Amino acid sequence: MKLTSHLGRTPYYVLAGGLAVIFMFPLVWSAFASVSPQAGTAQDEGFGFGNYRTLLEYDAGLWQYLWNSTYVSIATVVLTLGVSLLGGYAFARFDFPGKNVLFLLTLAILMVPYATLLIPLYVLLGNLNLSNTLIGLSLVLAMYQLPFATFMMRISFEAVPRELEESAQVDGCGTFGALRRILLPAVKPGLITVGLFAFLAAWNDFIAPLILISDSSKAPLPLAIANLRQQSMGAIDYGATEAGVVVLAVPCLALFLLLQRHYIRGFMSGALKG
Repeated sequence: MKLTSHLGRTPYYVLAGGLAVIFMFPLVWSAFASVSPQAGTAQDEGFGFGNYRTLLEYDAGLWQYLWNSTYVSIATVVLTLGVSLLGGYAFARFDFPGKNVLFLLTLAILMVPYATLLIPLYVLLGNLNLSNTLIGLSLVLAMYQLPFATFMMRISFEAVPRELEESAQVDGCGTFGALRRILLPAVKPGLITVGLFAFLAAWNDFIAPLILISDSSKAPLPLAIANLRQQSMGAIDYGATEAGVVVLAVPCLALFLLLQRHYIRGFMSGALKG
């Protein structure tokens, strides 16, 4: 019986293994290239961490760029979670005129290529004295995440039985009390999914910082790595670039592996509703 069960799952294992190889190969190759000898780089002979040393000492320094990316990513996550939590709760639990139309308009933002909005947003941030600032960049990146985040939080709240909230209100909880004590723990997988998406998008975004950040010391890590590629007379330092790719990827992999169980539950939160 066990042998039959394992044989029946063989196509699953083959497909999963093939996909794992396809998706992991670029990262493994980048990790290998970052420590392997390459002509014209700091690691021109033998294996070592010369390329990482180049990355560490580039311009304002790796730690400054890591701090910029961390600041922008955390600020984006906080803004996205705060607004989408209240927005999803309102769309899921309250009835008000134009609710569905407003929700569709919110989702319609996803159909607008965000690159086309960067120049108007750049002008708007300048009028608000937020141009070339990390908080201004965070606001823009959070805006890009809000349509999907609000959709996720709405279906997460709709998957929670109304009886739980009503019972809390009977026991004396107000609207925000029920939200804080009953609904927040229930929609935790949705919150983690939204937060993870927002973090990955902000951590890896390149186009928005390219347009909105002009001070090299305020550049997030992806923009710094792109600038690092162009050394003297247009020569590209592939070794340091690959080292930068590895540094960029490690936090994303660690977060995903740590939160994958909640991430999957968040996507499934509305699948079995009703």
